[in-house]
Amino acid sequence: MAQHRVLHALRHLKSRGPHEYNSWQIQVRRCCWWRATWAPTDMSATTTRLSSSVKDKIARGEPVYSMTVRLVRGAEIGAIAAAAGFDALYIDLQHSGISVETAGQISISALAMGVAPFVRVPGVDPHVITRALDAGAIGVIVPDLHSADDARAVVRAARYRPEGERSLPGIMPQLRYRSMPASEATEQLNAAITIVAMIESAAGLAAVDEIAAVPGVDILLVGANDLCTEAGVPGQFDHPLVEEAYAKVLAACRAHGKALGVGGLASRPDLMKKYVAMGGLYVSLGADLSMLVAAATQKRKEAAL
Repeated sequence: MAQHRVLHALRHLKSRGPHEYNSWQIQVRRCCWWRATWAPTDMSATTTRLSSSVKDKIARGEPVYSMTVRLVRGAEIGAIAAAAGFDALYIDLQHSGISVETAGQISISALAMGVAPFVRVPGVDPHVITRALDAGAIGVIVPDLHSADDARAVVRAARYRPEGERSLPGIMPQLRYRSMPASEATEQLNAAITIVAMIESAAGLAAVDEIAAVPGVDILLVGANDLCTEAGVPGQFDHPLVEEAYAKVLAACRAHGKALGVGGLASRPDLMKKYVAMGGLYVSLGADLSMLVAAATQKRKEAAL
């Protein structure tokens, strides 16, 4: 109805001459710009629902591309990831000195940019898992799971009842700090949170079917780097054990409705493409540090006389 009134007013003003019509158009544009950038928005629980773009893409069978954050400590990395076309990023607390506080600030920024923020925690420690999620992450990546018991411990720490045992601290950054009934908040968060279990050892491979069967685990991410190192063939990503590992993890994923993750192959885009074609849906493309070094090296080579 309001649109009809605006169109009627435009036609009326146009009939009165170009000066008055153009002046009115400018005022409308200013008003619309103000409403888009400054006017308060209805943020009630009934109008805005938390969703996971990662889970949505995976459900459609579309690959999700992620970058790892090890170097950058500023919130701008979320905007950089968005500008570069990434679906997700994960802040690496396992192999960097980044704090949980910094991970939270990056996560909140990434959420605002439409990039799903995950945190790779150092291990199966419920306190670190809970703090990373409370700070703003929408998912956790847990390295080197060895058993279904490990997977169940992660689910208990990351998910709220009835799916887990996580404590609800109050209003949450993922929900834009909106106040809502606890039952609704926990339902939305449980639906959006993504749990990624890393399979990167012989023990993890041996138990992969049991790990995949644990409710609440979403993605099984093959860590080819550590897998090769443990087997005594570091960096030999063409080794048959890597393909065998991917085949075994993929079979477990298909048997239990989980997604296959491709990791540890940043230096081998040919193999990444191979395992995505095989069925990989979560793809870790490498870290900000390695990307910076590679780009800087290439620029220096291009400038050589």
